[in-house]
Amino acid sequence: MSKQPHLLVSDGELTDVALLPGDPGRVDRIAGHCENVETVAQNREYKVVNASFEGRRLTVCSTGIGCPSAAIAAEELSAVGVETLIRVGTAGALQRDIEIGDMVVATGAAKDEGTSKRYEAESVPAVSDFDVLSSLVEVSRERDEEVHVGPIATDDAFYAETDEYVRTWEEARLLAVEMEAAALFSIARRKGMRAGAICTVDGNLVEGTQKGETEDEELPEKAKDNVDRMIALALEATGRL
Repeated sequence: MSKQPHLLVSDGELTDVALLPGDPGRVDRIAGHCENVETVAQNREYKVVNASFEGRRLTVCSTGIGCPSAAIAAEELSAVGVETLIRVGTAGALQRDIEIGDMVVATGAAKDEGTSKRYEAESVPAVSDFDVLSSLVEVSRERDEEVHVGPIATDDAFYAETDEYVRTWEEARLLAVEMEAAALFSIARRKGMRAGAICTVDGNLVEGTQKGETEDEELPEKAKDNVDRMIALALEATGRL
């Protein structure tokens, strides 16, 4: 059978559940928590591996930055039989009481992006699957990890997040902003898949703190630690799905 044009994977090559970081480098970081790691394909922003965590087979696939590339990944993962998507990424906080290094589990995402609007009306909600959401929250509680649970925003324009945008999101009590979840939630629902998202906070837009320019600089120590804690939490949640 022919391979998908961007992920370069074929039907049956992957597992039923996939963790989706944005950064291809973070695929290796997630794989470092696993066993039996096998690189399936690598092309452009997409790196795909299969691995095992506590006996559970899973796939890790990077999506690149933003909804257009994340949508391509979701479409092609669906085409080869993946049934559940969990975004594992970073986000900027939108509430003053959310600190750098905290974790956010999204219940839904505001569609401040253009990709999902090519699929459906903006009024159609982009929400996390209940089972995925519940698994992430349950595991965090069992591990005594504090996470913020609630709605987030997905935005296309990293450098155009003005004070007005930030104020509007803050007043709406959105917890954080990132760049992929709304499209992943929307496409997953339309494809009959399940999707959820957990993110580590790497800056607070209300407080005026932003991540840096490189992987080493962009995350303060607490956030660096919490990326690995977030990964462990997400991996454990896959065992319940």
